[in-house]
Amino acid sequence: MNRIARNAGIQVLRSGGVVRGYTNWGTFRLPKPTTKHQARYTDGHHFIMRFDASGPVQSAVRRTLSLDPRMIRFSVVKLGDKLEEIKDVEGKVEWTNARKLADSI
Repeated sequence: MNRIARNAGIQVLRSGGVVRGYTNWGTFRLPKPTTKHQARYTDGHHFIMRFDASGPVQSAVRRTLSLDPRMIRFSVVKLGDKLEEIKDVEGKVEWTNARKLADSI
Protein backbone atom coordinates (compact mmCIF):
# COMPACT_ATOMS: atom_id res chain seq x y z
CA MET A 1 0.00 0.00 0.00
CA ASN A 2 2.82 2.41 0.85
CA ARG A 3 4.36 2.14 -2.61
CA ILE A 4 1.04 2.60 -4.40
CA ALA A 5 0.18 5.71 -2.36
CA ARG A 6 3.72 7.05 -2.70
CA ASN A 7 3.75 6.61 -6.50
CA ALA A 8 0.39 8.36 -6.86
CA GLY A 9 1.57 11.21 -4.61
CA ILE A 10 4.81 11.65 -6.53
CA GLN A 11 2.85 11.78 -9.77
CA VAL A 12 0.65 14.57 -8.38
CA LEU A 13 3.64 16.55 -7.05
CA ARG A 14 5.68 16.25 -10.26
CA SER A 15 2.72 17.56 -12.23
CA GLY A 16 2.35 20.70 -10.10
CA GLY A 17 -0.40 19.43 -7.80
CA VAL A 18 -0.54 19.39 -4.00
CA VAL A 19 -0.90 16.33 -1.76
CA ARG A 20 -2.89 17.42 1.31
CA GLY A 21 -2.49 14.19 3.24
CA TYR A 22 -2.94 10.45 3.53
CA THR A 23 -5.25 8.48 5.81
CA ASN A 24 -4.56 4.78 6.31
CA TRP A 25 -7.80 2.91 7.05
CA GLY A 26 -6.14 -0.49 7.23
CA THR A 27 -7.37 -3.84 5.95
CA PHE A 28 -11.00 -4.90 6.07
CA ARG A 29 -13.65 -6.71 4.02
CA LEU A 30 -14.58 -5.36 0.60
CA PRO A 31 -18.25 -4.46 -0.02
CA LYS A 32 -18.50 -7.53 -2.26
CA PRO A 33 -16.03 -10.18 -3.45
CA THR A 34 -14.04 -8.87 -6.41
CA THR A 35 -12.10 -10.62 -9.15
CA LYS A 36 -9.06 -8.84 -10.59
CA HIS A 37 -6.14 -10.28 -12.56
CA GLN A 38 -7.66 -13.79 -12.35
CA ALA A 39 -7.69 -13.75 -8.54
CA ARG A 40 -10.64 -13.41 -6.17
CA TYR A 41 -10.43 -10.92 -3.28
CA THR A 42 -12.66 -10.51 -0.24
CA ASP A 43 -10.42 -8.19 1.83
CA GLY A 44 -8.47 -5.10 0.84
CA HIS A 45 -6.25 -2.40 2.31
CA HIS A 46 -7.99 0.99 2.18
CA PHE A 47 -6.42 4.44 2.19
CA ILE A 48 -7.35 8.00 1.30
CA MET A 49 -5.04 10.38 -0.50
CA ARG A 50 -6.32 13.96 -0.44
CA PHE A 51 -4.85 15.98 -3.28
CA ASP A 52 -5.44 19.01 -5.49
CA ALA A 53 -4.57 18.67 -9.17
CA SER A 54 -5.74 19.63 -12.63
CA GLY A 55 -8.08 17.42 -14.65
CA PRO A 56 -5.32 15.89 -16.81
CA VAL A 57 -3.28 15.04 -13.70
CA GLN A 58 -6.30 13.37 -12.11
CA SER A 59 -6.78 11.32 -15.29
CA ALA A 60 -3.11 10.31 -15.19
CA VAL A 61 -3.42 9.23 -11.54
CA ARG A 62 -6.53 7.18 -12.41
CA ARG A 63 -4.69 5.53 -15.29
CA THR A 64 -1.67 4.73 -13.11
CA LEU A 65 -3.86 3.18 -10.41
CA SER A 66 -5.87 1.15 -12.91
CA LEU A 67 -2.71 -0.32 -14.46
CA ASP A 68 -1.10 -1.28 -11.13
CA PRO A 69 -1.66 -5.04 -10.58
CA ARG A 70 -1.62 -4.54 -6.78
CA MET A 71 -4.64 -2.23 -6.93
CA ILE A 72 -7.96 -4.09 -6.73
CA ARG A 73 -10.23 -1.06 -7.12
CA PHE A 74 -10.18 2.68 -6.48
CA SER A 75 -12.30 5.81 -6.61
CA VAL A 76 -11.47 9.45 -7.25
CA VAL A 77 -14.00 11.82 -5.68
CA LYS A 78 -14.28 15.55 -6.30
CA LEU A 79 -14.82 17.27 -2.94
CA GLY A 80 -15.27 20.83 -4.21
CA ASP A 81 -14.14 23.57 -6.55
CA LYS A 82 -12.72 26.06 -4.04
CA LEU A 83 -10.46 25.82 -1.01
CA GLU A 84 -13.24 27.10 1.26
CA GLU A 85 -15.36 24.08 0.31
CA ILE A 86 -12.73 21.46 1.15
CA LYS A 87 -10.46 22.97 3.80
CA ASP A 88 -12.09 21.10 6.72
CA VAL A 89 -12.25 17.65 5.09
CA GLU A 90 -10.27 15.24 7.28
CA GLY A 91 -10.80 11.88 5.61
CA LYS A 92 -12.13 10.20 8.74
CA VAL A 93 -15.13 7.91 8.63
CA GLU A 94 -17.35 7.11 11.60
CA TRP A 95 -17.90 3.35 11.54
CA THR A 96 -20.66 1.56 13.37
CA ASN A 97 -19.76 -1.59 15.27
CA ALA A 98 -23.21 -3.10 14.81
CA ARG A 99 -23.08 -6.52 13.20
CA LYS A 100 -25.38 -7.21 10.31
CA LEU A 101 -27.38 -10.39 9.84
CA ALA A 102 -25.29 -11.21 6.76
CA ASP A 103 -22.11 -11.20 8.89
CA SER A 104 -23.40 -14.02 11.09
CA ILE A 105 -24.40 -16.35 8.24
